[in-house]
Amino acid sequence: MELVSLAVENLTVSFPETASPVLENVNFLLHQGDFAVLCGPTGCGKTTLLRICKPELTPLCEKQGRVLFEGQDAASLSRLDSASGIGFVMQHPEQQIVTDKVWHELAFGLENMGLPIDVMNRKIAEITSYFDIEDLLDRDPATLSGGQKQLLNLASVIIMQPRLLLLDEPTAQLDPIAAAEFLHTLYRLNQDFQITILIAEHRLGDVLPLANSMLLMDRGTVVQQAEPRRILENLAHDHPVLLGMPAAVRIYHALGMNGTCPISVNDARRSLMPHLQFRPISVSETAPQTAPALSFSGVYFRYERRGRDILQDLSFSVAAGELYCLIGGNGAGKSTVLAVTSGLHRVYAGEIRIFGHRIRDYKDRSLHRNCVTLLPQDVQTVFLCNTVREELAEIDRDFSSHLRDFPFDLTPLLEQHPYDLSGGEQQIAALAKVMLTNPRLLLLDEPTKGLDAQSKRCLAEVLHGLTAQGVTVLMVTHDIEFAADHADRVGFLSRGQLVSADTPHRFFPSNAFYTTAVCRIARGFCDGAVTVDDIAEAAKQEDCS
Repeated sequence: MELVSLAVENLTVSFPETASPVLENVNFLLHQGDFAVLCGPTGCGKTTLLRICKPELTPLCEKQGRVLFEGQDAASLSRLDSASGIGFVMQHPEQQIVTDKVWHELAFGLENMGLPIDVMNRKIAEITSYFDIEDLLDRDPATLSGGQKQLLNLASVIIMQPRLLLLDEPTAQLDPIAAAEFLHTLYRLNQDFQITILIAEHRLGDVLPLANSMLLMDRGTVVQQAEPRRILENLAHDHPVLLGMPAAVRIYHALGMNGTCPISVNDARRSLMPHLQFRPISVSETAPQTAPALSFSGVYFRYERRGRDILQDLSFSVAAGELYCLIGGNGAGKSTVLAVTSGLHRVYAGEIRIFGHRIRDYKDRSLHRNCVTLLPQDVQTVFLCNTVREELAEIDRDFSSHLRDFPFDLTPLLEQHPYDLSGGEQQIAALAKVMLTNPRLLLLDEPTKGLDAQSKRCLAEVLHGLTAQGVTVLMVTHDIEFAADHADRVGFLSRGQLVSADTPHRFFPSNAFYTTAVCRIARGFCDGAVTVDDIAEAAKQEDCS
């Protein structure tokens, strides 16, 4: 008989002063050792549901129904049982780190459990070996890369040996390689220790093949729970949730196929691609030929006088009216490029020109008057007011008319405090605020994190509308699929230098790791395909079963 790890029964949750429940009549069941993926559109209640399952993180709310952990009401657990039995990993690594040394971060939870020093030392030695982070023990967590910080968060939770692990979009700020390594570590923990895992994710390509259960949320409730393949095979070919599914699933439905639905790259290459014939892919992309809106020439920058160079002899340009996506690993210097472009930091060598003028020639904040606007990675830093309405009115009192063509419905958000919004909703509200500044050069740092696939499409509409009006967009992103679908050009930054830049159909096919899942699926079958649309347009089916 399987042990029930987590049971949610008839759960309805309402926040004070809200018109409708955030969660309504939620029911699902996880057995011990399940690896479950929680997915659904932005703002559907995923984060709230996860926090309700962790008593210490439960927000102020009115709650009906029950959350049972191993048969006991989670709200009645002792602090020790809750802290050690239920682990939680947040989307933003920095929000979970509380000490100034890696070893102390690992010891923090054990100290609060009152364990003897020799037991703590043994557990730290074990966990650092398992996670291969021994060489980080004496580091300040602030100096770690995003991937290392998130791995540290996971290790500091796992060291307390939880039986249930909840994760809220833990890979949102990780590059593709770090994200894949993080998810592989999760799977290993699930297999080695039978830890029950419930993970909310929008990036499903790497995580769904690992899962044995999928919970599909919509409008505050779980509408389906089953083995992923079973749900995906039974979806209508035009179901909106498919936009966020792995590339193999989207290809299967785009071609109207039947039978077993592939989920992973390997599945698609073995069971789907051999049954298809393809016309050659023709590449007609050309890079914009307009004058540069932004140019870097031999730029060097470091944060500390005796520290290492974050940007090293960096030279590149972004054409006026171009949507330019900058990709690369965590710590490569991408966010630093945006920081020096926006004037937050000054370079110590080289030259930056914006619309033909040296950046140092912009005086008296003229750089930020209808010229350059930055949407930072941590969008909470742009919020200063008590409601979204006040945030927008601070920039433009007539914001509603000036955002008339904004494709996101802001009405449900206007009276809410920005910090009460979901991660995706915060991203949307912050984007609306920076749009009101009417920039000529818009700098975006990870603007798709926390957004579902439909919201990403709306974001792309916004960005293409801006570039059509001559606005230049420089976007730092780990979202390879978004860059492939929508960028005019893609640049690869490594160790502070631009190593390559080209149009998506020339850039991605030759890459092994920083490439789309479609490129991996299509290699050798339909060379040059980068997106699902490429496959769908080139495919000539022989056998659809």
